[in-house]
Amino acid sequence: MARFTLPRDLYHGKGSLEALKSFKGERAMICVGGGSMKRFGFLDRAIAYLKEAGMEVELFEGIEPDPSVETVMKGADAMLKFKPDWIIAMGGGSPIDAAKAMWIKYEYPECTFEDMCKVFGIPELRHKAKFCAISSTSGTATEVTAFSIITDYSKGIKYPIADFEITPDVAIVDPDLAETMPKKLVAHTGMDAMTHAVEAYVSTANCDYTDPLAIHAIEMIMQDLVPSYNGDMAARDRMHNAQCLAGMAFSNALLGIVHSMAHKTGAAFADYGAHIIHGAANAMYLPKVIAYNAKDETAKKRYGVIADYMHLGGKDDDEKVALLIAYLRKMNDDLNIPHCIKNYGADSYPCEQGFVPEKVFLERLPEIAKNAIGDACTGSNPRQPSQEEMEKLLLACYYDRDIDF
Repeated sequence: MARFTLPRDLYHGKGSLEALKSFKGERAMICVGGGSMKRFGFLDRAIAYLKEAGMEVELFEGIEPDPSVETVMKGADAMLKFKPDWIIAMGGGSPIDAAKAMWIKYEYPECTFEDMCKVFGIPELRHKAKFCAISSTSGTATEVTAFSIITDYSKGIKYPIADFEITPDVAIVDPDLAETMPKKLVAHTGMDAMTHAVEAYVSTANCDYTDPLAIHAIEMIMQDLVPSYNGDMAARDRMHNAQCLAGMAFSNALLGIVHSMAHKTGAAFADYGAHIIHGAANAMYLPKVIAYNAKDETAKKRYGVIADYMHLGGKDDDEKVALLIAYLRKMNDDLNIPHCIKNYGADSYPCEQGFVPEKVFLERLPEIAKNAIGDACTGSNPRQPSQEEMEKLLLACYYDRDIDF
């Protein structure tokens, strides 16, 4: 038996933020990040709509990119004091992910972060509050997913929380919010969405319900991501839908080792002054993982289907896989994303020598590989890598080597 879960309601299209007027409740806490929602007026509109619905509103502001365990605990404490019956998470993936974890701790104050990280082990929520997610970026799709990514900075590791319980009750997918994204964010979130769709399609948990969502998302992203990056706002609006479809697919079909590797490398070199931004990590690692997974015949056939829908050509599946990899690498070029960690600058742009020193990478490689194998996303990957294979994959992602194993 399998399960397919999405939010109860999804409001989409320009102006759909106004759906907040129809919410029924007494108290709403809005969780937001670094200020873009306030700067562009969306936070004030959300507050006004909720007050029009008769609710008292309190803010939890300043959720950082790559939210920490400490931020989650602070937010949960604020919720325990205010006692909201609606949690409204607004902004990019970070405030929404953080608010999902806060929600668990609010409903179950005795729950530890370690308890939250037990895959599909969250107790039943919604005894105290319902959850609404309003995304301002076109990539993470956390507004429709059963996932949250929280960083334990003491360990330098990003942990996925995975449970259908944290799928939001309501998602608002309003493209007006996405039109405010800076160019670099368009690139990174867009390639995150592409990775979601591709990994969902070849995941061992794919099914008839997830495949059409993944394929259509890939077709849309292929058509609209680069134009969106170059300032086409109609394409930007369509990308907001495409990333949401990719999220619906992967929330139910799960992901693979592109995400496992991105989770475990993202904060692993923070002591050298930067993170490997999640979407950029996915973009760099996806071509390598496709080459690795394509040694599995079932996965190779499914990559071939993706290439067919993308009209890439190729006389057999081997050619189709090669063309798919080449296409994705060209997308990275068009989006100014490097091909490997060695050339990943602290600003995320390509450079001759990136911020991660070779010696440091090699020293930390065994532990990163071990952690990636243990990541929640590894179990649904088409091939299960050994420690040696994961280390070789990560080396290929550092040096931009071909995959021959």
